[in-house]
Amino acid sequence: MTGPRILVSDSVTEGHPDKLCDQISDALVDHCLSRDPLSRIDVECTVSTGIVFIAAHYDTEAELDFIGTARKVIEAVGYRHGEFNARDCAVVTSLNKVSLAGRPARREEELSDREIDGLPAQQQVTVFGYACRQTETLMPLSITLAHELARKLDEARRAGDLPAILPDGKTQVALEYLDGRARRVHSICLLVTGTPGGMGEPELRAQLLERVVRPVFADAPVALDDRSRILINPDGPLHGGGPLLHSGLTGRKTAVDTYGEYARHGGAALSGKDPLRIDRLGAYAARHAARNLVTAGLAEQCEVQLSYSVGLTHPISVYVDTFGTGQLSDEELLYRLRTRLDLRPAGIMRRLGLREAIASSGDGFFRPLAVYGQMGRCDLAPPWERDDVAHILQG
Repeated sequence: MTGPRILVSDSVTEGHPDKLCDQISDALVDHCLSRDPLSRIDVECTVSTGIVFIAAHYDTEAELDFIGTARKVIEAVGYRHGEFNARDCAVVTSLNKVSLAGRPARREEELSDREIDGLPAQQQVTVFGYACRQTETLMPLSITLAHELARKLDEARRAGDLPAILPDGKTQVALEYLDGRARRVHSICLLVTGTPGGMGEPELRAQLLERVVRPVFADAPVALDDRSRILINPDGPLHGGGPLLHSGLTGRKTAVDTYGEYARHGGAALSGKDPLRIDRLGAYAARHAARNLVTAGLAEQCEVQLSYSVGLTHPISVYVDTFGTGQLSDEELLYRLRTRLDLRPAGIMRRLGLREAIASSGDGFFRPLAVYGQMGRCDLAPPWERDDVAHILQG
């Protein structure tokens, strides 16, 4: 038995500058794929006071509206007035239309096994997938609660319940764990931005407690107690917010996108990349594998590591760690992953049915994933959250 341990996870609202950049980048990926499903694209975005900069390399037959798409995202997030707004901000682009390697000739479902073998990884990367039984979504509880607080902040603002706050906000949840289980809430912290002369701090605190904090923790597996600290803007009011307060960049919130620093994650950004990019696709494949091992009852928690090298189709390394909770040895589970799941890039696309999921998504597949995490998103039902191979790994 070990002593109590405090584990902390952070999330951010949709108007945080880094998340704004993620959403713009993924909206452009969706925009491209909706017009040419076999497009390859790599797009990054940065924002600062009054300016948005977009850099992209892409291979597509479609005509793309980078500037119009970016402005639509900025407006939808809530930046409609003030010094940074969708109408008046400058949008600068650096666009490079090239013939990118690895563009498939047809959908992966139509390719032969030999053709799939001819589509190797184009990047070198190590990615991690994780799953555990702390929540119904098989995600760590701390990041799940941090995301729910961020979501509630956005919902309350959009509904007009908190008119004094602006789109940019942060959340943090610190839980006390004992023997691998969350026992109590150590502290939570909300950082919200507002306009000068808006709601006073005592009223703001009361409103956030009523409309955000209490609804999230009402049904949480761990409850607030008289020792739990609730911090709201502990350094005082934050005025302006968004790109006026701090700059943003695509891919700077990888822990928020994955496991909230409860488990390991790769260093590469997820947003702004077409689905055949192995640094994005591999992270989804690793989560899918870990989730299905846990769903199959083979472990209480599980981490899967995949490593790829440029020019090679199969991963050069696969590793499984169940942290002593496995019903079988980690070596046996590793063998089952290697022999029963296709871990080649195009093979993952085919097995997950990712092209079909993207095509049927309607308003866009990747942009909704750019906020509140890309793993554990059962509300969006992405294919890596299916338990469709649990029986294959179990038998």
